[in-house]
Amino acid sequence: MTDGILYVVATPIGNRDDLSPRALAVLAEVQIIASEDTRHTGRLLSHFAIKTQQLALHEHNEAEVSERIIQLLTDGKSVALVSDAGTPLISDPGFRLLRLAHQQGVPVSPIPGPSAVTAALSVAGVPTDKFCFEGFLPAKSAARRARLGELVDEPRTLVFYEAVHRVKSMLNDCADIFGADRKAFSGRELSKLHEQCVHATLGELAAMLDSAAIPAKGEFVIVISGAAQARLSAHVDIDALLEKLAPLMPDRQAVDIVAAVSDQRRNDLYRRMLELGGKTGDHKPS
Repeated sequence: MTDGILYVVATPIGNRDDLSPRALAVLAEVQIIASEDTRHTGRLLSHFAIKTQQLALHEHNEAEVSERIIQLLTDGKSVALVSDAGTPLISDPGFRLLRLAHQQGVPVSPIPGPSAVTAALSVAGVPTDKFCFEGFLPAKSAARRARLGELVDEPRTLVFYEAVHRVKSMLNDCADIFGADRKAFSGRELSKLHEQCVHATLGELAAMLDSAAIPAKGEFVIVISGAAQARLSAHVDIDALLEKLAPLMPDRQAVDIVAAVSDQRRNDLYRRMLELGGKTGDHKPS
């Protein structure tokens, strides 16, 4: 018997018309739909008159249910994995199931579509050539601020999800740690009736939430531009700069200058200067 296929199906993050024709066909044709919330997905299926049987798969039962789904797949039944909204596994359950499917050699297939991450990035107005997705920050302020502190020099654009009851404090922490003038974007209720997209500084976004110009209602995606100095350093040709400075000053002074305009460690720069033929009379920087 041929194994069934595990389809990972993206569903709308708000507007039901964003469900692709291919996703509709897969949801109607598979034998089982593994849903994060069967009642929520049931409303979507009912809207499109899809009667496929559902099986609940969420963070509390994923380990147990994944085994059952793998058995269904190896019995030749195809299964569609969906989350409440958007692309599964992006801050949603499903990792254990996909890992097990790969381990068991079960065919998997993505059915791409809506994603709050890419939707927000597409309209954020900040650099998107490189970005990192952080998902939800820690709920408690101390842990959240500690994580933000670890990200303060991150050169890539940052993408966060945030719960409505924490978004004010989250943005205030971001403005405090990253700087109130860091460019950012708030995407509220993306693709829904009350969608609101705002490009501003972190300080301005925090103030708009405090004044209710951005209502604390709905679902939020926060996009924050990367650290400017770290972004600039990515364009510095370290070797060329070291070679140009070496004849003009002591190695130690050259290393200090390059370290100031890059994110490189001084000891690493000193070793690189020696590899490039720098003077060896200077003492290694501490």
